[in-house]
Amino acid sequence: MIRWLLLLLGGALLGGVVHLATVIILPRTATQDAYSRLTPIAPVNRVVPLPAPGPDAAPMPFMDPAFVTAVCRYDLSEGPIKLSVPVSLAYTSVSFYTRYDIAYYAINDRAAGRRVIELDLMTAEQRNDMPDDEDITAADRLIVESPTETGLIALRALAPEPGLIPLMHGTLAAARCGPADSAAPKR
Repeated sequence: MIRWLLLLLGGALLGGVVHLATVIILPRTATQDAYSRLTPIAPVNRVVPLPAPGPDAAPMPFMDPAFVTAVCRYDLSEGPIKLSVPVSLAYTSVSFYTRYDIAYYAINDRAAGRRVIELDLMTAEQRNDMPDDEDITAADRLIVESPTETGLIALRALAPEPGLIPLMHGTLAAARCGPADSAAPKR
C-alpha cells in the first residue's frame, strides 16, 4: 500500500514539475507570439490600425469584430515615449504588454476621466533619471513604468453599431505613440 502511495506521490510531483517547466519555458520559445506577428506590419513607436478580423483570418487571435483595434510596438532603448489616445464615443481602452505577452497595465476612458488618454511610458531607470518638477503633480502626469524595453500597446475602441466603425477608425487614427518630443498632435 505504501509503495502505491509513493508511486502516486512521485508521479504527481513529476507531473507538477513538467507542467510548471512547460508553462514557464513555452512562452519564451514560441515563434508566433503577438510581437513577432506584428513586426512586419507595425513599425516601432507608431500607431498602426489592424485590419478587421474575418471568419477565416485575423491578425491576432480572439479579436472581437465590435472593436476597432490599433497597436503600437514600442522600444524604450532610445528614451521614454508619450502616448496620446483620443476617447471614442462608446468605450476606449489601452492595454500594455511586455515583449512576451505579459499584461502589466491597462486604462480605459472611464478611468482616465478626460477626452484624451495621455501618458508617458518609460523604464524604471528612465523614471529615476527624471528631474523632480515641483509644479507638476501626479494628477497632471500619468507615468507608466514598463518592466521591459520593448513591448506592445493595444488600443481598442468599441463600435456599438456597424455604421460607427469608420468613426472609431478615425478616432484611433488620431492616436500618437512616439518619443516625448514628437508625440504632440500636429496642427
